[in-house]
Amino acid sequence: MRVFLIHVRDPQFYALPAKTRAKNGNVRVMGFPPIGIMSLSSVVKQAGHECVMFDQANPETPNDIIIERIDREQPNLVGLSFLSTTSYPYAKILARQIRAKNRTVKLAFGGVFASLNAALIKLQCPEVDFICRGDGEQLLLDLLDRLQDPEDIAGLTWMKDGAVMQNPSRPMERQLDQWPFPDRENLQLDFVESMPLDVPAVLSMERFTTMQTSRGCPWPCVFCDIPIFNEGKWRARSAAHVVAELKHLQELGYGAVYFVDDHFLLQPKRIEAICSGIREERLTIQWGIEGRVDSVAQHLFPAMAQAHCRTVMFGIESGSQKILDRLKKEQTLDEVRTAVTNAKQAGIEIVHGFFTVGNPDETVDDMRATFDFASALPLDTFGFNRLCVYRGTPLWQEYVKRGLVNEIADWYKYFKCSEIDPTCLPGATINRVRQEGLKKLFLYKLSRYPIQTFKLLRRFLRYMPVRDVVYLIIKPFLGQKKGATKAEVLSRAIEHADIKDAAAQLTQLTDDMLHNVLESSRKERLRIQQEAEGRRELPMLPAR
Repeated sequence: MRVFLIHVRDPQFYALPAKTRAKNGNVRVMGFPPIGIMSLSSVVKQAGHECVMFDQANPETPNDIIIERIDREQPNLVGLSFLSTTSYPYAKILARQIRAKNRTVKLAFGGVFASLNAALIKLQCPEVDFICRGDGEQLLLDLLDRLQDPEDIAGLTWMKDGAVMQNPSRPMERQLDQWPFPDRENLQLDFVESMPLDVPAVLSMERFTTMQTSRGCPWPCVFCDIPIFNEGKWRARSAAHVVAELKHLQELGYGAVYFVDDHFLLQPKRIEAICSGIREERLTIQWGIEGRVDSVAQHLFPAMAQAHCRTVMFGIESGSQKILDRLKKEQTLDEVRTAVTNAKQAGIEIVHGFFTVGNPDETVDDMRATFDFASALPLDTFGFNRLCVYRGTPLWQEYVKRGLVNEIADWYKYFKCSEIDPTCLPGATINRVRQEGLKKLFLYKLSRYPIQTFKLLRRFLRYMPVRDVVYLIIKPFLGQKKGATKAEVLSRAIEHADIKDAAAQLTQLTDDMLHNVLESSRKERLRIQQEAEGRRELPMLPAR
């Protein structure tokens, strides 16, 4: 059978491609590769089927090109994969465009948001034949075997005689080594490593990709849906399998990889074996991970650094213990200090801290404590995001009980907590305190950690124009301006919350209005891309 797999992204917030192409002729973009469809493609091909992949980040395969190819090649199944609430509107629009052109092709949705909202999505978007819940590898193979008779396929939601059918859930697959390595070479797209969350402050021009060495996280943070999606379980690939993939990637010419595990630092013996395997194989590929500050594997930070782990990212969230407890982080400020310090002393080049502002029950003093705390930590980079709530998280359930969101009317929406929760600070106050905090934070870092700051800026200057790096430094001191600036792209590195604000608003648009917004955005991105092509190698994002 022939399968088309499409990775759906939020196009307004994704970096435009670089002017220059990779050595293999591929367009390059900044951000994370679509490891979901890449993994599924390799499984499908191993089973003897054909598979073609598309990523909406690729300017050479816009939606009209994808739809035209579907109509011309008539695949047996088209799968649309997307991660979150913010991507769902785009998936919905694309599915309806495909169905308007082709009445017979089978359409399927997959991903975390689709898994957690399958029946509701099937009712709201009847153009889609199947919603795939949970792990997709064996489910997709089963679906291709019984495309016309899906009644016994575990993990599938579909429609029969006008009624939504929820087939029994599929048991969690623990034998992750059975699946082949992701199909990275057939996407016709190369990726440039940038700062977290697709912020296009370039870290390296090495060929970049991602890996998943484990799935799930058992901790109960109120804003996260990962424990629910993975049923509170953590599943891992063997160290030997991970090292074999790293060796495979290095042979293909990749120089950097980021592990997209929800919590890499969970099993010390496995981490030690991975580091030992990297050294034994004499691998030089650089890698990065995310983990919790209370990990018992911190004694392995030196071994990780020696095995070329360059980046460690921690979900710190707040400098107020009261807020950490409110978010159910189950970590202390002392644990944060210890973890960040240990990582830096071990020789980890980039230690990043994720923080949230606009949290429930957060005061101005709590926010200021967060920025003061971040200033005192030996972090290289940091991000302060406005906390949002979406269905599938414990915080959403709390808001339903408090009457702040409506389970029937709001399930597909994405809210800034400060917009709906009276215990949050007003949005204007959050922005003002955040702006003040960033100014103090930058000054403190420049004055107290000059060598550390210089090393990071030197890395940026290898790949970015001087004016953009300068703008990255001075942006917190410029205040608010009307309209978009030429360096709007870099404001994301400092004010990523603006992205979340806009994303939340987009999920609440009607489909007709969303279609108009997408078309306007497409024209604006094309205009900026054309300007950027004549001006610089790494272009800027569209204005919002």
